[in-house]
Amino acid sequence: MEFRLLGSVHLLSASGELVRLNRRMERLVLAVLLLEPGRVITTDRLIDLLWREAPPPAARTTLQTLVSRIRTALRSAGGDDQPVRLVAHGQGYLLQVQPDTVDLHRFRRLVDAARPINDPVLRSARLTAALELWRGPALADAADGDLREQLCGGLEESRFAALSDRIDADLDAGRHSELVPELSRLAHEHPTRERLSGQLMLALHRSGRRADALAAYRRTREILVAELGLEPGSELRRLAASIITDREGPEVDADEAFGNAAPAEDRTGSAASVEHPVRSVVPAQLPPALAGFVGRTAYLRNLGDLLVEQASGPAVPPAMPICVIAGTAGIGKTTLAVTWAHQVRHRFPDGQLHVNLRAFDPNGSSTSPGEALRGFLEALHIPTRQVPPSVEAQTGLYRSLLADKRVLILLDNARDAEQVRPLLPASPGCLVLVTSRNVLSGLVATEGAVPMRLDLPSAAEATELLARRVGADRIAAGSSAVEDIITRCARLPLALAIVAARAATKPSLTVEELAAELSQYAHDLDAFDGEEVITQLRTVFSWSYRTLSVGAAHLFRLLGLHPGPDVSVSAAAGLAGVDPHQVRPLLAELVRVHLIAEDPPGRYAFHDLLAAYAAELVHTHDSDADRRDARHRLLDHYLQSAYRAALLLEPRRDPIELATPLVEGTAEDFVDPDRAMQWFADERPVLLAAIPHAASTGFDRHAWQLAWTLSTFFNRQGRWPELITALDRILRLADRTGQAHIHRLLGLSHAHLGHDDSACTHLQHALDLTKAVGDRTGQANVHHNLTWLYAREKRDREALVHARQALNLYQATNHRAGQARMLNAVAWLHVRLGNHQEAVTHCRQALVMLEEIEDRPGKANSWDTLGYAFHHLGRYEQATIAFQRALDLFRLDGDRFHEADTLAHLGETQCVTGATEKARRTWQRALRIFHEIGHADAGQLQAKLARLDRDPTSPPEPRLSR
Repeated sequence: MEFRLLGSVHLLSASGELVRLNRRMERLVLAVLLLEPGRVITTDRLIDLLWREAPPPAARTTLQTLVSRIRTALRSAGGDDQPVRLVAHGQGYLLQVQPDTVDLHRFRRLVDAARPINDPVLRSARLTAALELWRGPALADAADGDLREQLCGGLEESRFAALSDRIDADLDAGRHSELVPELSRLAHEHPTRERLSGQLMLALHRSGRRADALAAYRRTREILVAELGLEPGSELRRLAASIITDREGPEVDADEAFGNAAPAEDRTGSAASVEHPVRSVVPAQLPPALAGFVGRTAYLRNLGDLLVEQASGPAVPPAMPICVIAGTAGIGKTTLAVTWAHQVRHRFPDGQLHVNLRAFDPNGSSTSPGEALRGFLEALHIPTRQVPPSVEAQTGLYRSLLADKRVLILLDNARDAEQVRPLLPASPGCLVLVTSRNVLSGLVATEGAVPMRLDLPSAAEATELLARRVGADRIAAGSSAVEDIITRCARLPLALAIVAARAATKPSLTVEELAAELSQYAHDLDAFDGEEVITQLRTVFSWSYRTLSVGAAHLFRLLGLHPGPDVSVSAAAGLAGVDPHQVRPLLAELVRVHLIAEDPPGRYAFHDLLAAYAAELVHTHDSDADRRDARHRLLDHYLQSAYRAALLLEPRRDPIELATPLVEGTAEDFVDPDRAMQWFADERPVLLAAIPHAASTGFDRHAWQLAWTLSTFFNRQGRWPELITALDRILRLADRTGQAHIHRLLGLSHAHLGHDDSACTHLQHALDLTKAVGDRTGQANVHHNLTWLYAREKRDREALVHARQALNLYQATNHRAGQARMLNAVAWLHVRLGNHQEAVTHCRQALVMLEEIEDRPGKANSWDTLGYAFHHLGRYEQATIAFQRALDLFRLDGDRFHEADTLAHLGETQCVTGATEKARRTWQRALRIFHEIGHADAGQLQAKLARLDRDPTSPPEPRLSR
C-alpha cells in the first residue's frame, strides 16, 4: 500500500491501483493523519481543520462517518501483508502506518541521506529522486488557501531547499550550461531568492557568459531595492565581485571590484568592453519595407526621439521604451512601424522580432501570447521541445534570453494590453513597437508606454503617395481629379494604394477617367458601421472589385470564407474548385490590384478590412449551397493533405476512415517526410484555425479528423498545449468514435505535459468509448497508452496488466504491428520488474514478427530492449551485439535521439566489461548528438563521463516504445 501527499492525495492498493476517496473532506482527514503518522490527532483539531469557521452541530457525527469511509478504503487497498490501522485513541484518531509508505516521509528520508554524500553526481541523483516524488502542490485536492499554507507551508520550503541543494550538486559536477535554462526560469519565478540568483550567476559565469552573469546580478539588485528597499547580501555581492575580477573566492573585495572594474558602457547602454555570446543566426523577422513610403515625417521624428532618450539616459536606462501606434483601420500603422524599424535596425544588433497578433481578424483567429512566444523562442534558437508549456514560464525564458540584449520587437495588430504584456522583454536595451486600433491605455498607464495617435496623411502626402506609384507627370496632368480621388479615398493609405494599383495596371487611363470610375460606385453600398471613413473605403473596395475578371472576383469572394491568416496556391485551388495552374493567374490578378498580398512567395493574405469585405460579398452574392460546397472543398483539401502527411511521418499508424470528399484529387503530394513536416509547419496556424471553423460550420467529422492528423507533428514539435486547446473546443461536437479519438489524443497530450491525472481520466474515457462502439483495435491502442503512462509513473505491475490486455486485443484482431509493439512493451516491463529471462523470450518473439512486417523502428527498439536484458543477465557479449544491431537500424532511419540513447546503453555494457576507453568514446559520441538536438539527457550523460573512473557500472534506463 502506498500513500501520496505531494500533489493530489492518493491511496494506492498493494497492486498499485488507485483507491478513490471521492470527497474532499475524506482526503483532508487522511492527509492530516498521514502528515504525522503514529501520532494522535485530536477530534477538536480535525473539526477545526474541516470547518474553518463555525462547525455544524453534527460535526462529530460527520467526522465519524468520514473516518468510517477512510477505513473502508484502507481495507480495500491493503493486503494481508500490509495492514494499516486507523484507530480511535483517547480524544482523537491515530493512523498506524510505516512512514516509508508515505511519499512525504520518503522525500524527507532521501533528502537527509543525500546531504552528507561527497560525490556531487550521486548527491544530485539522490536529491533528484526525492524531488521526483512531487507531482504538484502538496495536498492539491484536499486543501487550499490559508488551510494549505497552514498545513504545507514548511513543506514547500523543504522542497525548495532540496531543489537548491540539487542545483549546488549539479554545479559541483560541472553541469553549468545545462543548468542555465532551468535557473533562468526559477530566478524569474522567485526574483528575491538570493541563493537562486547566485546559482544562476555561477552557471552563466562558468559557461563563459560573464556579461550575462553580471546582468543577472543587476536585475536581482534592482528588484531587491525596488520591492524590499534592501541591497543584496554580502555573499551575493562577493560573488558578483569575483565574477567582475574573473576569480571566485571569498578574498575578493566587493566594494573595490564594483568601484573599479564594472564594464564600461556607451551612451546606448550596451556593454562596450564585454564580448556578447556568439549566436549562429541573429533573428531578423521584420516584414519587407514598402518601397513607395512617403511623408509621416513628424511621426518618424517622434519615434526617433525614443532612441535619443534611450541613449542619453543613465548608464542603465530605468525602463525599456515602448510605443503604441494607434489609429483607425487602413491608416498605415503597420507601414509606419515597419518603415521606421528598418531605418533603425542597425541600432539593435541582437536582432529584430516581429509577430502579427491578428487581433482584428474577421475570422477571430487571433494569435495568442503563447503562440507568439513560441515563435520568438524558436527564433532565439530554443529547441521546440525545450519550450516550457505554460505562458508564464515561456515569458520568463524569453525575458531571460533577452536580458542585457538590444533587440527591437514589433507587435503588430494588438487587441489589448493583456495580449501584449507577456511579450514584453525586461531589458532596457530593447525597444517595443505596438500597433493597434486601440490606444491600449492600460499599457500606457502601467508600463509607461508612449502613445502615438496616427492621423490621416495630409492632402500633400496623399498626393505624393499617388505620384510615387502612378507617376508625377500623370498626377500633375489631372490635379483637380487627384483631389477628387483623395477625397473619395478619405486620405486612407490602404485605399490610395488600391487606386494606385488600378492605375498601374491600366496606364492608358487618365487620372480624370480613374476619378470618374471611382465616383460611379460611391452610392452602391451601405456603410459598414456608419463611419464616413469606412464608408468611403468600401467604395474604393467596390470599385476595385468590379474591375476584376469573373474568375478573380469569384475567388476573392470565396477567400472571405477562409479561416486562417493566409492561404497557399493549392488551398486556394481547392476552395475555388479549380486546378492550381488555373488559380495562379487569378491570385496574381488580385495581387496586382492590391486586394491581397503575396508574402512570403506562394502564400497570400488579406488586410483584415479586405477580408471582412470579401466575407460580406460572399454572403451577399453566393448561395448557402455554394458557400457550403466551397467550405467542404477547402476542408477536404486540408484534411486529405494532412492525412497524407501524417501517414508519411508515421506509416504504421492505424488508419481512419476519412470524411467523404466533395471532389477527389485536391490533396498535396509529398515526396518525403521532410516535405510533410515542412508543410505542417507552414500550415500550422491555418490548420489550428480550421478545426474550430469546421466544427462551427457543421463539418464535425472534418474537425476531429484534422486534429487526429495534427497529433504526430505536434508530438514531434512538443506543441501539446496548442493541441489540447484545439481538442477541447471540439470534444462535445464529435460522434462517439470521434470522441474516443479526441479523448485519446487529449490523454497523450496531458501525459506529455506531466498532467498524469488528466491523462488517466481522458484515456479511461477513450477506453469506455472504444468499448461502446466495438472498436477492439482502438481499445488495444488505449491500453498501450495506459501501459506507457503507468510505466512512466513506476507503476510497473499495473502497466504490465494493460500491456497484456493490449496484446490480447491485438492478437484477436490480427493486428501484427500492434502485437509486435506490445511484445516489446511486455519485454521492457519484465526488464523493469527484474524478470530478464522473460524479457529475452518476449523480445525474440517481437523480433520475428517485426521482421515479417518490416517494421524497422520497431526492430530497433526491440534490439535495444534485448541488449538491456542481456546486460542484466551478465551476457555482455550478446548485449553488445544487440545494441549494435539497434544502432544500425536507428542510423538507417536517421533517428538521432534513439541512436544517442542506445550509445549510452552500449557504453554501460562496455564499462562493466572493463573497456572504459571504449565506453568513454561511445558516451562522447552520444553526448555530441544530445547537444546537437538540444536534448535534456545531455546533462545526465555528461555526469556519467565525469564519474567514469569512479563508478563505471551504473545501469541504463530502459525505454518503452510508444
